[in-house]
Amino acid sequence: MTAAPRARVQRRPVHGVLLLDKPLGFSSNQALQKAKWLLRADKAGHTGTLDPLATGVLPICFGAATKFSQLHLDADKTYETVVRLGVTTSTADAEGEVVDTRPVDCSAGQVVEVLDRFTGSITQVPPMHSALKKDGKALYEYAREGKTVEREPRTVMIHDLELLDMQLHGTEPFLKLRVRCSKGTYIRTLGEDIARALGCGGHLTLLRRVQTGPFSVDQCITVEALEAMPESQRLRCLLPVESLLPHHAPVTLASDDAARFLSGMRRRGHWPDHEQVAIYGPPTDTRRAPVLLGSGHTQAGELIPGRLLSPIEIQQILETAT
Repeated sequence: MTAAPRARVQRRPVHGVLLLDKPLGFSSNQALQKAKWLLRADKAGHTGTLDPLATGVLPICFGAATKFSQLHLDADKTYETVVRLGVTTSTADAEGEVVDTRPVDCSAGQVVEVLDRFTGSITQVPPMHSALKKDGKALYEYAREGKTVEREPRTVMIHDLELLDMQLHGTEPFLKLRVRCSKGTYIRTLGEDIARALGCGGHLTLLRRVQTGPFSVDQCITVEALEAMPESQRLRCLLPVESLLPHHAPVTLASDDAARFLSGMRRRGHWPDHEQVAIYGPPTDTRRAPVLLGSGHTQAGELIPGRLLSPIEIQQILETAT
């Protein structure tokens, strides 16, 4: 008996930001595709990859919000992680094969001293099991073929490295850490390097992103909660596009200037110099708040366009608001 064909999902324009608590076992792209399907959105992207082992904050940008997603790829991130001491694996996490075991005989004082050494500017060698590309091919693809290729060390910034809990004795010694770091930091590599510096080796058994830029895990919704609610309510979970621009200085234009600005023309006014500006048009009959037009910067009294929403995107946002 032939199975009935699946009903085709009718896509629609959706604009905004969904703060998703990525579940364990999902790749970032799987989580993105699931959210995109649940909202029937025609365009979406995320703002920073999380490994399948990792859970936590994954901002998903829909429609016009994708124009500003790069800002949050570059944002600082905060993670909570557990490093299992004494057991080293091939992937630096619990999914790899055990390659070495050693006794754990370090002291609490040594742990504190080592954590101090890994705070501030440090260098990391990207792990082979990562999505970083070399010669057009992801490192994890080489790793799956049993190959190891040379990787250039990278400098990253560990702003804070807090010891939340530890157990140095017993059958499963561990460190539980909170890490606030710059973009490009590999937490698996950080955990492995810390454990190596303690003389016992180790690997990650838990990794949870609890903050990225201004967004925290307390604001997130799970895939299960999104699935459980009526479709009509899912759009209400979205933050507005301008939530991606929290540190941009706001500038509101009158109707004539707003129309010219949207066509790419610079505007003149009494604005102080700002490298990052969020530009708004006046409120409308259906929206009392100013309407986001895009981003740019001000210099020498000129408002200079950067990333602009299209008139169609603005109209769709206004229609959704009604």
